[in-house]
Amino acid sequence: MTGRITIDLFTTLDGVAQAPGAPEEDPSGDFPYGGWQAPLPDEVIGRAVGAGIAGMDALVLGRRTYDIFAGYWPKHVDNPIGRRFAEIPKYVASRSPLELTWEGATQLEGDAAAAVAALRERHDDIHVIGSIDFVQSLLAAGAFDELKLWVHPIVLGRGKRVFPDGAVPARLRLIEPPITGGTVVQLRYAPDGEVETGSMEPPADGE
Repeated sequence: MTGRITIDLFTTLDGVAQAPGAPEEDPSGDFPYGGWQAPLPDEVIGRAVGAGIAGMDALVLGRRTYDIFAGYWPKHVDNPIGRRFAEIPKYVASRSPLELTWEGATQLEGDAAAAVAALRERHDDIHVIGSIDFVQSLLAAGAFDELKLWVHPIVLGRGKRVFPDGAVPARLRLIEPPITGGTVVQLRYAPDGEVETGSMEPPADGE
């Protein structure tokens, strides 16, 4: 059995996944809404997020998200999330050589999507958290087994989207019913092959 790669993203109704946590998280493109997630808590989804982190045995991050996590979580190992992150291997995707100070962190070598896919042979439950620029490359390459979206009831109209213009066409299937605590909705999808088209017109008489 090989491991599973799960992509975890906080998104808006219009698919924006840029800088949910704080204004300084990713201000690229003059994005003015960093921290949009903060006013929209959901206890049920919070527990689901925590359960996912507790079960993972490897964490994959893009460079920007690594910098944020490495600056925060090593100082909060008394927190269950920080403690779990300290226990597991962490892999960082970047085109530039890095000096990684977070204990247990390793830079992925070569093609990042291929390197992430290869982690299936070493780990059972691999999670890619945030890192929207990097995630877009994984989605384009089909290097994932599950896409988990936590959709928040807000529309921003600008920012980096999960599937930007020009995204590779693909079909996904919902692998469990949505869950919500009344504010945020969790949607879990798996790849489901190529896009097919058809007609919604009713069949002609006699068919």
